Amino acid sequence: MSEIEQVKAEAETENKQPQKEPWLKKYAPSWWVFQQKPEKVKKPWQQELIEWGGTLVVALIVAVLVRTFIFEPVRVDGDSMYPTLHHGEFMYVSKLDYGSSFIGIPFTGIGTYITLGGEPERFDVVVCNYPNRVNDHGGRLNFVKRVVGLPGDTVTIRDGYLLVNGVKYPEKFLHERMERNFGPYTVPEGHYFLMGDNRNNSNDSRNNAVGAVPRDMIVGKVEGVIWHD
Repeated sequence: MSEIEQVKAEAETENKQPQKEPWLKKYAPSWWVFQQKPEKVKKPWQQELIEWGGTLVVALIVAVLVRTFIFEPVRVDGDSMYPTLHHGEFMYVSKLDYGSSFIGIPFTGIGTYITLGGEPERFDVVVCNYPNRVNDHGGRLNFVKRVVGLPGDTVTIRDGYLLVNGVKYPEKFLHERMERNFGPYTVPEGHYFLMGDNRNNSNDSRNNAVGAVPRDMIVGKVEGVIWHD
């Protein structure tokens, strides 16, 4: 074998020997750092549009379900619940304890109201609707009041104090005592007697045009204030 052929054979032998791998690559899992990233394939704009549209539709459905069956924010409009709630505050209204939700076509008034959860308790602060009070779209208007009388209770106001079934309630949350007497009034079954905490400046169940509020007109329980306007 000539000298040139011997050098060539040695070079080929060296190339056939296994190459040493870097230490980290040798002992690390292949999926950890050394896995090659697949090449990105650009989607057609039509497909991307459909995917974005589907995501937005799902998000909208979830938002509607949450607002219908779990909670919704409601803004305080007016001073009828002063000093407990102030004009412009946004409240967290829960429908998990109890409430009512509209099932139907939005902004048309076509549909029905269903009741959720249990029953309101005395002195709960609630968002409610009033009989025969609707907006321009035929939907109910929201009011915030305090539950005073439960179904079957007899409500009386004497000398500025509330009496329910003959029991006197001090109501320390009031700003001032009531100026006018009222009752006795027996709350019909399936209805609730509601009043604002600003008793001398509140349109509530003491007004014959409002009266006791039916159960399906109680939207939900006020759990607290989210933020101030």
